[in-house]
Amino acid sequence: MERTGVVVIGAGQAGLSAAAGLRRSGLEPGQDFVVLDAEDGPGGAWRHRWPSLLMRTVNGIHDLAGVDSGFTDDGSDDRPAREAVPEYFARIERTWDLQVVRPVRVRAVHDGGDPAGPLDVRTDRGTWRADELINATGTWTRPFVPSYPGLASFAGWSLHARDYPGPQAMAGRRVVVVGGGITAVQLLLEIAPHADATTWVTRREPLWHEGPFDAERGRAAVALVEERVRAGLPPRSVVGVTGLGLTPAVRAGLASGVLDRGPMFSAITPDGVMWDDGAHEPADVILWATGWRPAIGHLAPLRLRAPGGGIVLGPPQDTTVVADPRVHLVGYGPSASTIGADRAGRAAAREVLGRMPVAA
Repeated sequence: MERTGVVVIGAGQAGLSAAAGLRRSGLEPGQDFVVLDAEDGPGGAWRHRWPSLLMRTVNGIHDLAGVDSGFTDDGSDDRPAREAVPEYFARIERTWDLQVVRPVRVRAVHDGGDPAGPLDVRTDRGTWRADELINATGTWTRPFVPSYPGLASFAGWSLHARDYPGPQAMAGRRVVVVGGGITAVQLLLEIAPHADATTWVTRREPLWHEGPFDAERGRAAVALVEERVRAGLPPRSVVGVTGLGLTPAVRAGLASGVLDRGPMFSAITPDGVMWDDGAHEPADVILWATGWRPAIGHLAPLRLRAPGGGIVLGPPQDTTVVADPRVHLVGYGPSASTIGADRAGRAAAREVLGRMPVAA
C-alpha cells in the first residue's frame, strides 16, 4: 500500500492540467501526489487516434498547463495527431516533472467507511491510499454503439470510429457512417474518394456554423454542457453542442453530395440497413461515429451517481463531486475538451489544495 495526499487518475489533457496545478503550488510528485496512467507512454487517448487524422483537421487544440503547444490553426500542419499531440503531452510532463507512473490500470476506488477518511485506489500494481482523488479518465475506453434490431445479423464489418484504421481499408466498399458530429464528417470526407459508395445518417439534422472553433465558441459550448451536469444528468460531449464548422473541405463535401445527410435507419439487415418505409441501402461497412461515454466504472463502489444518471458537480470549483467532496472529476462533461480540461484541471488543483492540511 502506497500512501499519498492526492491520486490523479489519467495523464491525458485534464489529468496533466490538474497535476501541473498541484506541482505549481509546490507539491512534490511521488510524495504529496501521484499520477497514474494506463497508457505505455504520454498522450492519453491521442495515442490511438486514426492514422489519417492530421493536426490541420483537428477541432481545436488549446494550450495546456501553461506550456505553449506550438500548434497553428492556419491549416498548414500535416503532422498526424497521434504523433504531434503525444509529443506535446510528453513536453508538459517534462516541464512540470510530473513523474507519471505507467502503465497502471485502476480497478476500483473504495471508501474506507469514514467519509472524512482516505480513499483506497486499487490497481493492477497495488493500492494507493489518498486523501483526495482527481479522476481524469476521459471517455476513449468507452465507445458507444447504440442497439439496433438486426445488428447481430449483419454480415459486413461493423466498427466504432475508435477502431477506424484509415481510408484505405474502406476501398471498394459501401460504407454507412452513423453520427452527427465532427468525427463523422471527417471520416466521410476522407473515405469517400476510396469507397465504392458512402451514406451518412444522423438522428437530427446537422447544425452548421460559420467561423472557427475558437476559445470563445469553446467556452460557450462548455457552459451548455455544464447545465446538464449541474442538473445531475449524463453529460453530452462538448463537440456535440458546438455544431459543425463550414470549413472549405466541408463546403466541398456539401457541394459534391458526400455530406448529404439522411435520417436514421430503423433496422439492420445482413447486407445493409433499412428504414420504416421499406427503403434499403446495401452496405459492406457500418461505421459508428456515435460518441463515447465517461469511463468511470472504477468509481462505482463510491455510489456517486444522482437519480438522473449523472454525477452532480458543485462549488466552489464545479469539479468537486457533491456526493463525496474527496472526489474531483475533470475530463468529464464540460471539461472533455482541451479548453474545458485546462480550466477544470486548474480548478480541481485549487480545490484539492484548499482541502489539504499541507496547503494551510
